[in-house]
Amino acid sequence: MGEKFLFDGPDDAPVTILLAHGAGAPMDSASMTAAAKALADAGFRVARFEFGYMAARRTSEGRKPPPRAETLKPEYETAVAALGATGPLVIGGKSMGGRVASMIADDLHPGGKITGLLCLGYPFHPPAKPEQLRTKHLAELKTPTLICQGTRDEFGTREEVAGYTLSGAVEILWLEDGDHDLKPRKSVSGFSAADHLKTVAETVCAWTGRLVR
Repeated sequence: MGEKFLFDGPDDAPVTILLAHGAGAPMDSASMTAAAKALADAGFRVARFEFGYMAARRTSEGRKPPPRAETLKPEYETAVAALGATGPLVIGGKSMGGRVASMIADDLHPGGKITGLLCLGYPFHPPAKPEQLRTKHLAELKTPTLICQGTRDEFGTREEVAGYTLSGAVEILWLEDGDHDLKPRKSVSGFSAADHLKTVAETVCAWTGRLVR
């Protein structure tokens, strides 16, 4: 993976957030860009990167399907090393990107390499397959974790997630009527996507503030 990062926010920010993309959309998708900008506007340095299969789609003719999330763990660890953040680092991402980060978090957190884990729309299960849970490791997670989830996310709704066993290290920010991109239907919720991203950024500020005090 040729380490190419997209950066937003101040270089001298007190906290850096490294984000990976979801299974089907690149690091510069509209939802990733909007999330990165909201976090940068709140004072974070945000770095985005792409897994090799997604980066390859930019140059090669074929669209490789996403590999199994477990197989991407070394690529995420490589990105952490290549970024070389000097201050507190939060890792995470959108959907699958956050899931991959969640699989390496407990390897990196005890040694102080990361401060926390941030998941934007965690894929608790594939759409329409609520029995195929991807939560086993979340029950044992020790890394401080913030999951930002829309209440109508087809990968895990508020009602579904209420029944899961999650570690006490996991906090969930529920965004009213948000979908998997955290977008609400304004006519239903009264909120806009920008409102929800502002709430995400404010919540991440308060959460990281507690972690790095």
